[in-house]
Amino acid sequence: MNEGGDKMATNAGAESATRTKPRRSRARKKLGPFLKVKFGSAAVPIYRTESKGRVRYTLSFYRDGRRMRKMFNDLESAKKEALFVAQRIQSGMQHVTDLKPHERDSFKAAEALLRKSGIPLVAAIEDYTRARELAGTESLAAMAAEYGQHFRKVVRKVTIPVVVAEMLLHREQDGASKVYLGQLKTTLNRFAAKFPGEILDATSQEIDAWLRSLAVAPGTRNSMLRCIKVFFSFARSRNYLPEDRSTAADPVRLVKNVSNDYSIFTPEQMETILHNAPPRLIPILAIEAFSGVRVAELRRLDWSAVDLDRRIIELRADQAKTASRRVVPITENLAAWLAPLERKGKVVATKNLYVDMTALTRALKIEWPRNVLRHSFISYRIASVKSADQVALEAGNSPSIIFRHYRELTTESEADKWFGILPKDGQMENTFLWDRRKNRITLNGKVIEK
Repeated sequence: MNEGGDKMATNAGAESATRTKPRRSRARKKLGPFLKVKFGSAAVPIYRTESKGRVRYTLSFYRDGRRMRKMFNDLESAKKEALFVAQRIQSGMQHVTDLKPHERDSFKAAEALLRKSGIPLVAAIEDYTRARELAGTESLAAMAAEYGQHFRKVVRKVTIPVVVAEMLLHREQDGASKVYLGQLKTTLNRFAAKFPGEILDATSQEIDAWLRSLAVAPGTRNSMLRCIKVFFSFARSRNYLPEDRSTAADPVRLVKNVSNDYSIFTPEQMETILHNAPPRLIPILAIEAFSGVRVAELRRLDWSAVDLDRRIIELRADQAKTASRRVVPITENLAAWLAPLERKGKVVATKNLYVDMTALTRALKIEWPRNVLRHSFISYRIASVKSADQVALEAGNSPSIIFRHYRELTTESEADKWFGILPKDGQMENTFLWDRRKNRITLNGKVIEK
């Protein structure tokens, strides 16, 4: 039986094997080692014996205080094993010598397979064991192949802040409106500050929990979630996420917004406000009330976009919230309100005009609900034209939103009154002054203490 090892013995330097001559005592009782294999200061003797014409070589060494012997049929196998034992004795790893030669062959083969990867054998075994536990009875090779199919193109180690910065730059280069960019920056920079780690590590549970923790209205929360969903779609298009898998934001659901905060002015209230308004406030009040242009859109609007001859207001893509050009019709009563005004430069000259506008309504003891003028226009307009598609086109909204929230809020007769509000005699002579320090309003020469 051949039990040859896998180590080579040398006869030079520290790894030397020295041949010793048999010592013969006068009584010829016992022979010394046939050969000694050395490594450093460790030496392992090899004894040669003959029996019935067969030659055998025996290693003799100590492990854990016990004498150990190993026998071989050929000298080379004995020398390899002796060198291996000597090396282990020298390095203080004597306990390893209990491996059988074929076990050491498997050990060395495993080391050779891992050499290129640079992974230690113990780490590889731990990784395999963990993967085997997770895979159950499934084939690891098949699972690895499927994983590679989905993640082969994915760029690794990319953090959410890096992708946010890249997306904002792309949207700006693509000509997104300033309003839309502002909304993306506000939401995504806040999102990146909360989740600074790798985008592959983000989970739907974490995103949902974060959104729920914010003290924001349902509508605001839904707007933030839409921005986050757009962000993850962008990341997938840039190969930061698998292209055929849902993103972490996809399972997060929008909040059901049960708010019915679509308060509108009555025609009588609107008439009271306009008939007391000074000329500088008429553009804001009249355009919002009778065309539905948003406040943010109105702030970016120039008088050059208001064409009374053609009866249209043209909102360029960079002015509209939806980043698409929109043409808004000018009703007959709106034209009557705008005709006497000096139409040069910006429609809204300063932001202070909005403060004055709400102060005026408070002086008239009329409550100012949020977005009341736009809500009023859409409600009266759909009652007048009876087409959600037409009103959606004019207001820059979706037909489903128009139909769901604004239908049947008012009647056709009320709509006729609304779009029949015209300037009064002496309209351009109205005056309005709000002294903020004294908290005093002067309306058409009459002082109103607040």
